[in-house]
Amino acid sequence: MLAQLRQMLTSKPRPLTPEEQEKHLHLAAVSLLLEVVYADETLDATEAALLPSVISNELGIEKQEASRLIEEGKTAQRDATSLYEFTKEINALFSIEQKQKLILAMWKLAYADGQLCRYEDQIIRRTAELLYLKHSELIQLRNAAISS
Repeated sequence: MLAQLRQMLTSKPRPLTPEEQEKHLHLAAVSLLLEVVYADETLDATEAALLPSVISNELGIEKQEASRLIEEGKTAQRDATSLYEFTKEINALFSIEQKQKLILAMWKLAYADGQLCRYEDQIIRRTAELLYLKHSELIQLRNAAISS
């Protein structure tokens, strides 16, 4: 029993294949978008309708894949203890432009129902901070989401 525990603690997980890595990355991004959608504790019909197209258009994920990721993301988002679980993977593999697109998508979802909940704002600001984006970038992205 102790030997199994020691082996489990000292063994390193196998490296992910590129396909698995991409799936984890997409799941992390979708989970962050779901954090925004559920921040006000209601799933507005406008947000629900916009979510798959935002995932597809802003993140470059096919619509069928987006629908599957939304279902998986709901579980991941519900089980998560912090935003860091998602942002650490994104920081490791996303470029600055990809991070900006993610934050833009988050702002678009937040404003989809015509009003910004303070919790949506907090989640987006905290995510941008964890993704090491500048405050000026955050504001520019918010303004772009409002004007689109």
